[in-house]
Amino acid sequence: MNNLILLRRVGCGWGAYLMGWCVLSIGLLGVLVQPAHAQQYPAAWRIADRDLETYFEAEVVKLEETGLARVRTLEDWKGQRDERRRQLYDMLGLWPIPARTDLQPVVAGRLEGDGFTVEKIRFESLPGLYVTANLYLPVGATARVPGILYVCGHAEVKTNGISLGNKAAYQHHGAWLSQHGYACLTIDTLQLGEIQGDHHGTYRLGQWWWNSRGYTPAGVEAWNGIRALDYLQSRPEIDPERLGMTGRSGGGSYTWTTATLDERVKVAAPVAGITDLRNHVCDGAVEGHCDCMFFINTHRWDFAMQAALMAPRPLLVVNTDSDNIFPLDGVTRLFTEVRRIYGLHGAYDRVGLVIGPGPHADSQNLQVPVLRWFNQHLKGEDPLVHRAAVKPFAPAELRVFEALPSDQRNTTAQEWMGAGPGPRVESLTELRRALRERVFMGWPAEPGALAVEEEGSANHEGLRLRILRFQSQRHVPLRLVVVEREGDVIADVRLEVMDSEGWQRWLRGARVGFGEVLKEFAVEEGGADPTPMVRPEPGTAWVGLVPRGLGPSAWPGDARKQVQIRRRFQLLGQTLDGMRVWDVRRGLSAVREVFPDASGMTLRAEGLMAAHALHAAVFEAPGIRLDLERLPASYRAGPDYLNVARITDPAEVLRWVRQGR
Repeated sequence: MNNLILLRRVGCGWGAYLMGWCVLSIGLLGVLVQPAHAQQYPAAWRIADRDLETYFEAEVVKLEETGLARVRTLEDWKGQRDERRRQLYDMLGLWPIPARTDLQPVVAGRLEGDGFTVEKIRFESLPGLYVTANLYLPVGATARVPGILYVCGHAEVKTNGISLGNKAAYQHHGAWLSQHGYACLTIDTLQLGEIQGDHHGTYRLGQWWWNSRGYTPAGVEAWNGIRALDYLQSRPEIDPERLGMTGRSGGGSYTWTTATLDERVKVAAPVAGITDLRNHVCDGAVEGHCDCMFFINTHRWDFAMQAALMAPRPLLVVNTDSDNIFPLDGVTRLFTEVRRIYGLHGAYDRVGLVIGPGPHADSQNLQVPVLRWFNQHLKGEDPLVHRAAVKPFAPAELRVFEALPSDQRNTTAQEWMGAGPGPRVESLTELRRALRERVFMGWPAEPGALAVEEEGSANHEGLRLRILRFQSQRHVPLRLVVVEREGDVIADVRLEVMDSEGWQRWLRGARVGFGEVLKEFAVEEGGADPTPMVRPEPGTAWVGLVPRGLGPSAWPGDARKQVQIRRRFQLLGQTLDGMRVWDVRRGLSAVREVFPDASGMTLRAEGLMAAHALHAAVFEAPGIRLDLERLPASYRAGPDYLNVARITDPAEVLRWVRQGR
């Protein structure tokens, strides 16, 4: 049986489509082939910096080569599968797994439909974390029926400013499934439910501290899905051993996370909910997604790793051919990897791929193969699908709450959801290990050559200025600016880490005497007042360093583009700030290479750069003097490092560095 489907456009409406499907299908899954559309990526998603593009490409390749590519046998996979599932819990902020508290379910009302009833339900997945839902039940069932958990995508439904939940937008799926003999629980999402939380911490709100907490709303959605399965199993009308899960877009993504974590999902059919890391980072698909679509990539996965955790349970991957936020090339690459894992299980017949025509949209023609997949694997049958899905109710009819509960914690989930801080570290050595394994995982395993070379130099009024280029890592060239007295023997070095504003202030002052050697560096009009040219003490060199993406290495693009560049780093199991700490470490190494006889080293920085300098000193101490001003008091105030607030705080880091043991 060939489990690849490409659905051909049929211009005669839904009925003609169904007839074409039924007549031309081969076995359960038909093959209707047409050329796929050329892949299109919005021009706005491209990065106008060749070094950065090359860097992202190289980092993605690393993760591709260390993921499923290394799984060669079924024993390889079985040996790591349980640990991979634990890692996914961890990256969703759900490890240790939260306690399954009382759901406190309430049926707030009922509606009658054509061959089904609807119950308006709420439950608490954790105390104060409310889930609003509609349960569609077929009329006239004489035995327990299979249950489907339907998770919604991003659709806002409001009347007079009151949110009715995205379950109202996706009601036709629940109605249609119940008309075909399934119980279907359709649940609202955190952001677009009746109680509206947020999915947009890094995407739109500048709340980068979500990363430091290890928080992602994808974890909330996964947990709500797990508890929804608990509720389905509690219902006497539903067979607890025959549960399936589906949803599209965001709901497709939540299907992947919930179904891969929870093996009670016997059959899954995510629609337009996943593509590979390459699409997101290199092609820019991340720019079309808010934070709920991604885990905190602590363990540095390509996304096929998550998808493979479904094996060997029946899995139908569904997408359209012109979806630019789940591009076809990435979906097919991911499917190929996952299908190979199914092959190791001898289960090719349990995995399929449906490609339909069109953009990212709730296309009804994609739902027919989903229903047939459920029919085969949950019912063992394949009846004719003869009716279309329609929305039977006015959205307001499906509302659960008349008034929102005062004890709700949905709107503050980012403040409390997740594992929280662990035990404090007990030594500098332990701090180094924890930071390296949980925070700075994206640093290179091997530092590589610094390749320090002089780009230019000049003398003025007894001072010598040199511009040195070095490699922080492959595809990340940075510069040091060195100021020293002419003919001095250097015994002490003062390395100052500057941000873009600090660089501009220094550049304005230095250009007075060294304009020719600094002419390639642009001076911003109307910038900050210049910093007087530093005149080092005898025997001392002053060195300036600006980490990547700032000052002379700033990337083009507006503020929104800079946000999306930062989010690309996140998906690699890095953050831009975390890699700037690496830049400081490499700057220190370059200084030692340039001044091998210097016996003293001072590291100076202000504000956010002070945090980077401090965390670099964790790995460079002892022997580094620190001169830090306006060090952030907490990770909420900055910097943006993954998971760090689960391990330590800036005051504790400073204490261990000062103690040096």
